[in-house]
Amino acid sequence: MATDTIAAVGIEAAYEQACKGLREGGIPIGAALVSPRGVIVALGHNLRVQTGDPTAHAETVCIRNAGRRRDWQTLTLVSTLSPCAMCTGTSILHRIPRVVIGERRTFQGREDWLAAEGVRVDVLDDARCVELMTRFIAANPELWNEDIGVPGV
Repeated sequence: MATDTIAAVGIEAAYEQACKGLREGGIPIGAALVSPRGVIVALGHNLRVQTGDPTAHAETVCIRNAGRRRDWQTLTLVSTLSPCAMCTGTSILHRIPRVVIGERRTFQGREDWLAAEGVRVDVLDDARCVELMTRFIAANPELWNEDIGVPGV
């Protein structure tokens, strides 16, 4: 399947996950793992607020939901937002070769680390993802800073 099609399938699923997280009172970031055939292997959304787990970022939750696998090196991780260091590290650990990012205007994670490890990084600059995060951050700056590790005052 074409890489553009995989990205399109993934971003739709990831965006729906982000909206689900927002409806639950959480942080609106979603992720999807997609097979080379365009099949969604796993989904996840940020559950940090809902569960009190500081590691429950969307990408990490998605990878956890995928369970034990031996085909990580064939999958594409799609996230509505640029992955932080923790999520980047998890992707690198599992040798996921491609990460598709919905947007990085509101937060740029460790794309440099992904690139240094030879991971293909594609940024979609999806207007829906930008708008969702921009609105959320404006309405919840303290919660957002907590999520990305900015110290409280």
